[in-house]
Amino acid sequence: MKYEMMPGSKRFIAGCLVMAVLVCGGCKSEKNNGPRTKPAVPVTVTQAMEKEVPVQLKAIGTVEAFATVALKSQISGQIARVHFEEGSEVEKGDLLISIDPEPFLATLGQYKADLARNQAQEKYAREQAARYEGLVKEGIVAQDQYDLLRSNAESLAAAMASDRAAIRSAEIQLSYCSIRSPISGRTGTLDLHPGNLVKANDLSIVTIHQICPINVVFSIPEKRLAEVKTAMAEGELKIEAMIPDEPGHTETGTLSFMDNAVNSETGTIKIKGVFANAAKKLWPGRFIDVVMTLASLKNAVTVPANAVQTGQQGQFVYIVKPDKTVEVRPVTVGPSMEEEIVIESGLASGETIVVDGQLRLVPGAVIEAKNPSGQGEQKP
Repeated sequence: MKYEMMPGSKRFIAGCLVMAVLVCGGCKSEKNNGPRTKPAVPVTVTQAMEKEVPVQLKAIGTVEAFATVALKSQISGQIARVHFEEGSEVEKGDLLISIDPEPFLATLGQYKADLARNQAQEKYAREQAARYEGLVKEGIVAQDQYDLLRSNAESLAAAMASDRAAIRSAEIQLSYCSIRSPISGRTGTLDLHPGNLVKANDLSIVTIHQICPINVVFSIPEKRLAEVKTAMAEGELKIEAMIPDEPGHTETGTLSFMDNAVNSETGTIKIKGVFANAAKKLWPGRFIDVVMTLASLKNAVTVPANAVQTGQQGQFVYIVKPDKTVEVRPVTVGPSMEEEIVIESGLASGETIVVDGQLRLVPGAVIEAKNPSGQGEQKP
């Protein structure tokens, strides 16, 4: 008996033969070409540099007036005249406000009249006592009459002393009618205008800020306190204030005050710097960036801050070897400034490191190195 193969079975066997031929051909091709090599990883590199690095402390500070005075009237009366414009510069001793002096002139005149009357009466009583003193010695008048006249003269002398004190008080009150600036500075908003009545030590009329010099107040972490104290012992500390709306422009001042206690709630201590502010760039109430230079590190090895990576074992950098492969190098970092960071150990000046493209790197990877500006290849 003969069996014939079905047409579908023939097609299946033919397909299997074709697949076997293709697989064998691929294996042979791969065997002939050998293992594939990984392409070079494009990265940006630079060299570690040795330079002098300032040790700085950065913070956000608040500008405060060097002195602030809220002018109030020391007497009750009516404002007669204002001698300045709002927002103007005034000097110490300038006349700013005049209070109507007429009531105080009248009081002063009354006290002077009382003094004149008591002076006349005291003179007459003293002369009478002098005459009766001789008559007492001759036995013409009684001692009691003489004692009465002398007591009256002494009482009038005391009244004269009281009048002089009252006159002096009235003169002081009259001087308060002229309100003068106690400091040199800039005036603010005028709160009371001519014609308004004022009470003694009640509402402020105007506030004056002394802005030349001016203070900048900021806080530093308590862990940096030892560094600041050490730097203060070596000399005057310089502070730079960055003007927010003028990039590149700074004002230079000096450390003038450090608080006597650490704020237990924030763990910071308050610092105050004084600035000449001759150009009047610093304005009370503004927030500004400040930089205080504590010391200077000589011959410090520096790298761009983005070259330093953090792993499970700590911080490291990728070193480029002469064969254009990379290796991981653990490093110990120090202070940072702007976009650079100091490497205290683990790296030498002149060594080539990767600054961009680290995410695709593994130890031993081949790289295609470029300089930081991206202009062509850099030889490691």
